[in-house]
Amino acid sequence: MKVLVAGANGQIGKHLVKFIQEDGNLEARAMIRSEEQAPYFNGLGAEVAVVDLQDDVDVIAKAAEGADAVVFTAGSGPHTGPDKTLMIDLDGAVKTIEAAKRANVKRFVMVSSFSTDREAIQSAPESFAPYVVAKHYADEWLRSTDLDYTIVHPGALTNDPGSSRVELAEKLDVKEAPEEGDAYMERIKVPREDIARVIVATLNSPSTIGKSFQVVNGDTPVQEAVESI
Repeated sequence: MKVLVAGANGQIGKHLVKFIQEDGNLEARAMIRSEEQAPYFNGLGAEVAVVDLQDDVDVIAKAAEGADAVVFTAGSGPHTGPDKTLMIDLDGAVKTIEAAKRANVKRFVMVSSFSTDREAIQSAPESFAPYVVAKHYADEWLRSTDLDYTIVHPGALTNDPGSSRVELAEKLDVKEAPEEGDAYMERIKVPREDIARVIVATLNSPSTIGKSFQVVNGDTPVQEAVESI
């Protein structure tokens, strides 16, 4: 299965391309914004497509041609304003979905935010709310298509080494922790490396099609957790 990774140069994306290249069933095409980012992916033996998510849908669709799946793991990052959040996390995601359709790629995996329902929007801090709104509508757009989608909702992302073990469910029971504060954030932590492993397992598990699930640190091996959803 050839997988176009949108946001390949991001912190999840780099792990993901590496794990895809190590998986006997998968092969990566890294979608990156500039040629300067290419050497890392060339070193992994991955294909490279230089595309800006602010390009037209047709440009993204060309990068998706011949792929069997698309993973959207791009993001504007925490240091940009609401304008970039709108352009990348919402418009970039929607354009990538439409590009997959134009390129006749049915499988689509979206990396979202931990919770994107209306309650999450209302309770989000002012600085974080635009991101949750963008993810909410990108998720809804994907659900409205006939693509074979999966939406992955990671918890609070860290750069800790992964353990290859997670807790995963359509809706995790984290309400025993405070809605805000250190205890809650500690409860929902998950390494980016393990999210990349979850995505690989998702691509290899047809049972995840049409599913959305949250992921945090846990004790269950990734493949087992994904197959249980």
